[in-house]
Amino acid sequence: MNTPPEENKILKLAYKLNCPPVIANLLLQRDIDTAEKAQAFFYPSLNMLHDPFLMKDMDKAVDRLDKAIAQEEKILIYGDYDVDGTTAVALLYKYLKNKCNATNLEYYIPDRYTEGYGVSIKGIDYAAENDFSLILVTDCGVKAVEKVRYAKEKGVDIIICDHHTPGDSLPEAVAVLDPQRQDCDYPYKWLSGCGVSFKLVQAHSMKHNLPMSELYKLLDLLCVSIASDIVPITGENRILAYYGLQQLNEKPSLGLKTIIEVSGIDKEITINDIVFRIGPRINAAGRVESGNRAVDLLVADEKFSANDIASDINIFNDRRKKLDHDITEEAIAHITHSEIEPSRKTTVLFNPKWHKGVIGIVASRLTESFYRPTIVLTESNGMATGSARSVEGFDLYYAISQCSELLENYGGHKYAAGLTLKIENIEPFRKKFEQIVQETINEEMLTPQINIDAKIKLSDITPELYNMLQKFAPFGPNNTIPVFMTENVTNFIGTRRVGRNNEHLKLVVVDDTRICSDRSGIGFGMGHLYDEVNSGKYFSICYSLQENEFMGKIDIQMMLKDIKFNKPEKTEES
Repeated sequence: MNTPPEENKILKLAYKLNCPPVIANLLLQRDIDTAEKAQAFFYPSLNMLHDPFLMKDMDKAVDRLDKAIAQEEKILIYGDYDVDGTTAVALLYKYLKNKCNATNLEYYIPDRYTEGYGVSIKGIDYAAENDFSLILVTDCGVKAVEKVRYAKEKGVDIIICDHHTPGDSLPEAVAVLDPQRQDCDYPYKWLSGCGVSFKLVQAHSMKHNLPMSELYKLLDLLCVSIASDIVPITGENRILAYYGLQQLNEKPSLGLKTIIEVSGIDKEITINDIVFRIGPRINAAGRVESGNRAVDLLVADEKFSANDIASDINIFNDRRKKLDHDITEEAIAHITHSEIEPSRKTTVLFNPKWHKGVIGIVASRLTESFYRPTIVLTESNGMATGSARSVEGFDLYYAISQCSELLENYGGHKYAAGLTLKIENIEPFRKKFEQIVQETINEEMLTPQINIDAKIKLSDITPELYNMLQKFAPFGPNNTIPVFMTENVTNFIGTRRVGRNNEHLKLVVVDDTRICSDRSGIGFGMGHLYDEVNSGKYFSICYSLQENEFMGKIDIQMMLKDIKFNKPEKTEES
């Protein structure tokens, strides 16, 4: 359970805000300890966005961009093939084309299989051979020291918009925009790659007194990037996501509107919808075919063309899902039947036949199943290349960096990374990585945790509480949906199994206050607990809250995450 703030601080803030203590508790856990901060949190404003010129090199980037536009230079927008990269490319392209009337404009997404992650020699050669004098690199590039030097030799300037952890030295680009730079004093460090690109166009708009209302029409793209790249939804990201969701729900761009339609979303879009339905479709293009198709859709301005591309992307997504399922099943079987794997604190798997486009998803699935730092590798261009995922609290990037002598390339952040190494180095890397993780991880990190925000009674669950909780949205990393615990509840009338195979548990409980006797909840995958719940035992539940509409009646339902039965009290005989 999260460490609760001091009781007197909770009561003091609750009094100031005239709100229930549980709301004050949740605010304090988010470092919101004054009425002014609460006002800013509950009512985010675009006026609260930071000055983009606080970012190191921003003035250089804007000046070079101005020169390129004024002299009608050819500009190439280069971005990674994932959602963050493709949305960033689309955002820059739409801004420069529609708001700045840039004419000599093109975008380039590297091929995942022939070029790999980041700035590629092929991409630079393409720019030089086609007379592009400026490349805007987004969502990658901060570690591309040699590639930027190569571009310079070819007479091509580069502006980098990245958000990943830099290496020991920075590329000698015209400008390196990255809030993770140690010498960058930008107040918010956790922007997505698309977010850094947005700050560039925000700075350009400010310099030229362009209407911000036009710029903000691009926030639907930025919101998709924030949600899909799993960056913290705090501070500036939360403001951008809040207004991006509004744009996405009220007037999305044609490309995103088409994706929403093929995704079958017919309700108000949330961050979860982006993560599980919109983002995977955009990603599927780069995973199965080419990320260029995703950008084609995101910048489309004709309905027929958008529908045609979206149809292709839906097919790519179906292929991606099958590949994901088949490889995950194979990987789980390997770990389960291995004599060595179950005893490890890490998973490092290599199979040259696995599809490079889905190994990141597979790494995520294996992390969920075995709950330990996981790396999945396949063969590409004679090298082993892969994706890594971590568990809560463990710095995966640090562990990989400690094996750098065995790697050709790596990059990422605390919870996700990519890496490339020689095939003959896989086994030495596996041993070294296991050793580093064993030395730095603790057993608590290797055990899935449910973070409980507050203990409450069932009688605390009211429409007023629920409505105030909705003001904490949009929810995401570092601002998750609040999870509550209620102790000493017992079964009331109405508990039953539901679902095709009775795998879910629908229950009605009362707690020991007996004030509320009609609080319902559902536990997915908890049908096996039916007999024990019905036995009359007392138990504790943890859950989030969600509105449920049934036959025209709206009720606040508990979405159960876990049930723990009270231990029987010891008797003298025992």
